[in-house]
Amino acid sequence: MTTRFALTLEFDGGPFMGLQRQAHGPSVQQSVEEAVFAVTGETVTMHAAGRTDAGVHALAMRAHVDVAKDIAPFRLMEALNAKLRPAPIAVLACEAVADDWHARFSCIGRRYLYRIVNRRPPLTLEKGRAWLVHNELDADAMHRAAQALVGNHDFTTFRSVHCQAQSPVKTLDRLEVRREGETVLIETEARSFLHHQVRSMTGCLVLVGLGRWPEARVADALAARDRQALGLNAPAHGLYFVAAKYPDEA
Repeated sequence: MTTRFALTLEFDGGPFMGLQRQAHGPSVQQSVEEAVFAVTGETVTMHAAGRTDAGVHALAMRAHVDVAKDIAPFRLMEALNAKLRPAPIAVLACEAVADDWHARFSCIGRRYLYRIVNRRPPLTLEKGRAWLVHNELDADAMHRAAQALVGNHDFTTFRSVHCQAQSPVKTLDRLEVRREGETVLIETEARSFLHHQVRSMTGCLVLVGLGRWPEARVADALAARDRQALGLNAPAHGLYFVAAKYPDEA
């Protein structure tokens, strides 16, 4: 008899090859699975709401593991955090859930944030945690251009050639751009995303913000349904998985 534990993970993606276990380097999944083994002596498979790339961070990634050991959620959380050190991964919450709850397949919404620091000086405290763009960005123009991407579309232009999704058609629920001081924030929500979709959309919006693309060209790139129409793929280190939404949760 096993108990399914839902985990909420925060991590710095910098040292990892991505969330999913990789043969060629460290991953968040491997780190958590090894921590569970160290605590319980059990070999488990961690399932997560998202499949973040190398360098992508998470503020609240949802995941689950099945554990046979009789252990309270709080004790498991504390023990995992002890075993995960010094890796930059923290278990923020742990709870027992129904056996049919699945971190990935039960998820009905995902939210991402892309952080751009728009200034001339180099980054110090935020190096590796935001994209530094030196030239002035017009965040309002970026926001206006972004609205062409909201809704149900074929996002082939904004899809990695390595994407494994069966269809390039996705419904983007929200894509907003705003400036807070020297930081430009891009927030987006959808049920699911294609591989590199958020980074590809961000790259094109930055070209608009820099004045290199007219606002209408984002809509043209979408309509092209051709990866060759993509202007720029933003770097991974500015991207954060913010939240996963489930039917039984507010």
